[in-house]
Amino acid sequence: MKIIKRIGIVALILILTAIVFRGWLYRHLITYKSIGERTTYLANDSNLLQFIDSNSKNQESEITIIIETSLNLTSKTLVFTDGLNDKDPNKLIISKRANCIGYAAFFSAVCNQLLAKHNLDDQWIAKPLIGQLYFLDKNIHPYFHSAFFKDHDFAVIENKKTGKVFAVDPSLNDYTRIEFVRFQPE
Repeated sequence: MKIIKRIGIVALILILTAIVFRGWLYRHLITYKSIGERTTYLANDSNLLQFIDSNSKNQESEITIIIETSLNLTSKTLVFTDGLNDKDPNKLIISKRANCIGYAAFFSAVCNQLLAKHNLDDQWIAKPLIGQLYFLDKNIHPYFHSAFFKDHDFAVIENKKTGKVFAVDPSLNDYTRIEFVRFQPE
């Protein structure tokens, strides 16, 4: 009986550790590699612009805060679905249902709008990318036989002057709250 209790305690400790360090673990196990770029939409719908403005008042202009705010607004707005949906953030503000393509497009539009609001759009740009995920440097997509898993969209925020890049997966963030992911450029 003592052995079962000890195994249970060890299992609980391992599970709690994995939950607490999920971002670190994910970034060390999974790498995102770009295989293309999607259309970058501008936020021009009045509903979307009002939503962004009313949910980002008194915000700091630090890039990581803008990224985190954009992730939060994306998560707050969209619900994941595996069906075909709109990709245009100006339509997603109404339909609210998106797959990873819509999540990346919506995040990028929100982030670019916030960058412009804080006069950082001459220095930073958010772009939705088409990518593939690698688990310990092994591409996982060939193991799935569904068109849904042929690729995965995410977003990068790039400094136009220095080339510094932050990578995020807005659909992953919606469910796990993992903010940043590891990105390996082409």
